[in-house]
Amino acid sequence: MSNKVVLPTKGPLLSGKGWTAFFVALIVVCAVAPVLNMMVPPGSPLHMSDYAVALVGKIMCYAICALAMDLIWGYTGILSLGHGLFFALGGYMMGMYLMRQIGRDGNYKSDLPDFMVFLDWKTLPWHWTFSDSFIATLVLIVAVPGLIAFVFGFFAFRSRIKGVYFSIITQAMTFAAMLLFFRNETGFGGNNGFTDFKRILGIPIATQEMRMTLFALTGLTLLGFFLFAKWLIASKFGRVLQAIRDAETRVMFSGYNPLPYKLTIWVISAVMCGVAGALYVPQVGIINPGEMSAANSIEIAIWAAVGGRATLIGPIIGAFIVNGAKSWLTVAYPEYWLYFLGALFIAVTLFLPNGIVGLVRKWLSREKAPAGVSAGREEAQRAMAAAQGVEPEALHAPLVAEVKGARA
Repeated sequence: MSNKVVLPTKGPLLSGKGWTAFFVALIVVCAVAPVLNMMVPPGSPLHMSDYAVALVGKIMCYAICALAMDLIWGYTGILSLGHGLFFALGGYMMGMYLMRQIGRDGNYKSDLPDFMVFLDWKTLPWHWTFSDSFIATLVLIVAVPGLIAFVFGFFAFRSRIKGVYFSIITQAMTFAAMLLFFRNETGFGGNNGFTDFKRILGIPIATQEMRMTLFALTGLTLLGFFLFAKWLIASKFGRVLQAIRDAETRVMFSGYNPLPYKLTIWVISAVMCGVAGALYVPQVGIINPGEMSAANSIEIAIWAAVGGRATLIGPIIGAFIVNGAKSWLTVAYPEYWLYFLGALFIAVTLFLPNGIVGLVRKWLSREKAPAGVSAGREEAQRAMAAAQGVEPEALHAPLVAEVKGARA
């Protein structure tokens, strides 16, 4: 008798309601928000202020990081407490280009950035060689976080470091990079970092049109990454990732090497954070080593946990909720913000292990299904596993079961 478990047929990328919500978000980002900001008079209650544009644009950058975290933590079981490093690296790549765009408009009227003139530098350091090229900057935004993630991930995953040990190492890596970037001799502006940006592609950054362009570009990038993540998770590659998360040893015994899968998703996640950092810098107007702090990396994990891991949409929602609350609380109750953040993480861990999206799904399933259906479904799964001669857990790791059945 064959032990093969039949996988469900591959469905559409998004449901009908999902596509409707996606296009609504697309219209809001590309049409509604620009109209409310640029055409509605400031005195109108419908006007979207420049502050709101900058705030939402910044949160959308954070949402990209939360989505990247969900790919490695929610779907692969790899908790990183150092993704703030990749976010900052992408930001620094963009910041170097923006500093070169200042030209002789700086305080010292020099071709060198002001901080280099202040430190009596005579020439640009070697790692600034391509900083005056926008195309090269785009390549570096992807290549630098991706390369560092590849080197770190290769040695970590090859050594089979996992769990809390991996999380601690990622945080140590980020902390070491922060100390390096704080040093003036590295050529990254020291503790002040980069600021006072003037233009991008020769266009002034401070104009309303450029701010809205960056806002729309950030929204489109977030939506694009969301669709990419949905496609990736629905593919065979995504099923392997989830099998690794649930039973990595069984995946290895089935003939799959987890290393390339974990390394690939790790690099993809780092690149996504790098792109988010590059979009963040021109909208906020500053980048410094503080972006690599341990607290920033931990917050990324909190956004994913609050919204709901392994849901994709959950971490995006979590990023908006947490950062929206942070923007209000840091003004109204600045001394209590960190206590609120800690209490929120503890509350989610204890009472909402599946996050906000998990809570909503649980509530909706109770509304639609009669009492006892969940227990009956679990009993049916056990009976199915017994009939097929496999362990019940195999039904939750369909790829492993499929491979075993194919080789039976």
